[in-house]
Amino acid sequence: MAKDLRTYLQELIEKRPQDVVMVDREVDPRYEACAIVEKFERENKFPLVFFKNIKGSKFPLVINLGATYERLALALGSPTVPQMVKDLAAMEHNPVPVKEISAKDAPVKEVILKGDDVDLDLLPVLTHNEWDAGSYINAAALICKERGTKAVNVGIYRHQKQGKKQLGLMINPANHGNYVRAEYEDHNEPMEVALAIGHHPALNMAAVSKQAGVGQELEVAGAFLGEPLEVVRAETVNLMVPARCEIVIEGVVPPKKRQHEGPFGEWPHYYYKEGEQPYIEVTAITMRKNPIYQSIHSAHFEHNIIGAAPRLGSLFRRIQEAVPSLTGVNMPISGAARAHCYISVKKRAEGEPKQAALAAFVTDPNIKLVIVVDDDVDVFNETQVLWALAMRFQADRDLVIIPNIIGSHLNPTAYGYNRMEKGPMETKLIFDATKPLPPYEFPKEAKAPEEVMNRIDLRQYVRPFDPGKDYQVISGS
Repeated sequence: MAKDLRTYLQELIEKRPQDVVMVDREVDPRYEACAIVEKFERENKFPLVFFKNIKGSKFPLVINLGATYERLALALGSPTVPQMVKDLAAMEHNPVPVKEISAKDAPVKEVILKGDDVDLDLLPVLTHNEWDAGSYINAAALICKERGTKAVNVGIYRHQKQGKKQLGLMINPANHGNYVRAEYEDHNEPMEVALAIGHHPALNMAAVSKQAGVGQELEVAGAFLGEPLEVVRAETVNLMVPARCEIVIEGVVPPKKRQHEGPFGEWPHYYYKEGEQPYIEVTAITMRKNPIYQSIHSAHFEHNIIGAAPRLGSLFRRIQEAVPSLTGVNMPISGAARAHCYISVKKRAEGEPKQAALAAFVTDPNIKLVIVVDDDVDVFNETQVLWALAMRFQADRDLVIIPNIIGSHLNPTAYGYNRMEKGPMETKLIFDATKPLPPYEFPKEAKAPEEVMNRIDLRQYVRPFDPGKDYQVISGS
């Protein structure tokens, strides 16, 4: 059976049932659903939440699917999170062509709504945070074709529900999707789009991966799935869409037309970017008979983690192309899993750390700060990374400052050509926290001999504390 959202949910329930919670009672889509998820988050818990009864809709909703790296590693068949990063990079090297199937075999064609039947109010679209401008579709993989080349590009953006047949479209200026849209507008032509909602995590992970050029995300999704992504022809636009989606929304982006959009809580956990933006005129909705609507918990952990995991694979692949001695990459949650990047290298030549950092900036403009460490430091252990920064870094020699470079327009401190105005530029920082190479002799680190560490299995040495047997020994009585 081909993989999709439902096969993933079945696997998750079988292997990590503790990760799933159900909500039976009716829940308001305006704030209440997301408040339940945030309540868990404030207790440092991040379950997938399945709402069976969203007020105003007949369809159930799943949210917080991508709030932990472990759930995403499960989707890819990776045993650990560090291994997931390497697996993602390897998979990107081997994209799998899509497989077209007929409409009669495509679950997403079980219900087809066109013309007057098109109604976005059917969907349980959430209003996520207190100051959001309205309800937003935010877990949809938007599919479009590059003008001229017809390369298929996929990305995840934010879509404000502006009516029964209209959705906002706000894209980061640095994203490929914005370049595709701008080219259509330059020629005064509409851009056809399709929004795919509710599929195996591999699709959304591929959609936010960082490919070298426009396109390849659907093929990368096949690589993440470990099988060809099944696609089917759309109803009203000349696009192929994932056949096993829960819901697909088709439409066109008219050129040079705008509507006020925003604000909306974004990945920095702040509000920014509202104003005149393009929009989508919806021409069709296709879905399963009883679809599961999917949302992302915006401006919270899921928003950060689901976007970071595939980026880590892309970063590993692209940095390794520039610096083959790369050993690890992490985007820690302390930087909202976007702004900070930790890189480890087995340094072969002076200057490699800065080369690795530059490759990271080129791959993902959201990155604002890079710390490069030696391969004896675990980039997934932030305490180790900051220890290396404290002990192996001196700012006058090891700090690089790069001003006026494209970054994240959503970062509250981003600026324009005039530094007093908001814009898409940031000042990037590179911290080289690696030890100098010989002949310079760096002090030795105090630690146990490696051969002793390697032969110790803690399970053979320790056991749980037994009050009846051990209390007197510990108390000295």
